[in-house]
Amino acid sequence: MARKGRHGPRPRTYEIAGGEAELLRDADRDGGWMLLVGGVPQSYVDLSDPTYLDFEYMRLMGDVVDSIGPDGAALDAVHIGGAGCTLARYIAATRPGSRQIVLEPDAELVRLVREELPVKGVAGLRIRITDGRTGIAALPDDADDLVVMDAFAEASMPPELATREFVLDAARVLRPRGVYLVNVADGFRLPFARRMAATVRSVFRHTLLMGDPGVLRGRRFGNLIVAASQEPLPVAELTRRAAGGIVRARVMDGGDLAAFCAGAAPLHDGEEIVAPVPPPQVFGNP
Repeated sequence: MARKGRHGPRPRTYEIAGGEAELLRDADRDGGWMLLVGGVPQSYVDLSDPTYLDFEYMRLMGDVVDSIGPDGAALDAVHIGGAGCTLARYIAATRPGSRQIVLEPDAELVRLVREELPVKGVAGLRIRITDGRTGIAALPDDADDLVVMDAFAEASMPPELATREFVLDAARVLRPRGVYLVNVADGFRLPFARRMAATVRSVFRHTLLMGDPGVLRGRRFGNLIVAASQEPLPVAELTRRAAGGIVRARVMDGGDLAAFCAGAAPLHDGEEIVAPVPPPQVFGNP
């Protein structure tokens, strides 16, 4: 989330399919830009240093990426939800030779990013203008090491990307040791996050949940990260990183995660799913 006082007084505004987008320059970092849609922060991009991850949840996602396979080894990755392509830029910088596809349905947003936050120089990155379900369905089996689900329509996850049927299709495109990585936003008592975690656990043998302790306890609205694989995840390494970060986070797996999901049914196509939206005071004025 944006911190007040960091940005200049003249945001650039653009009309996109998803509403009004704003670009705010970071007064504290020469290459830093915040992308907002409908007043909600969507991405932070540092054009001078793509390894800088500003948002807390993005840093946790970066930790998962860092813990996959040998250090610096190239990855084949699919990103569902484009925005500023922050994590894709990070992977390209930290794992040279990676091949990545970003699936983003908003053509105007893609045009904005290409013009104002250029991705042309990001090696191995392609953007496809398509929705997540269509884009994933078009990919072959066992093709990728990482699938990242970080798609939001303004402040809420598209319901069709939360269901077990979609997670099964994402699992299909992953290699045996591949990782499914999801950004989930939820608030009081975390009813949606519990069902989302239960959904992912119903597909993958190994699942963990990461986040700020206050958010994990359902005391305030925030982002949680779900990571899953058919093979064991680097829980000890991620726990160490989460505990030692600038913003302390907690990792939940095994029996703790089972208790967290107790009584929560997986989400399915055909049911009415209402993804949570943060209260207005969460974001304030960047």
